[in-house]
Amino acid sequence: MRLTTSEKIKIILGRKNMTIKDLADKLGTTRQNLHNKISRNNFSEIDLEKIAEALGTNYEINFILENGEKI
Repeated sequence: MRLTTSEKIKIILGRKNMTIKDLADKLGTTRQNLHNKISRNNFSEIDLEKIAEALGTNYEINFILENGEKI
């Protein structure tokens, strides 16, 4: 079973002993705004890059062609 992006973020928050509010503060947004995005699993690629940076993690998204080329 695949995890949603929101589920992955929640797992990382748990492992780092952080709350949604802690992450929202690092992102310069409100807890409610971040909670809404997490509830809807609605993130832009820019959102995810900022979240990864705030969590001190790497983030990578690629399309991989048949020849192995990443785009």
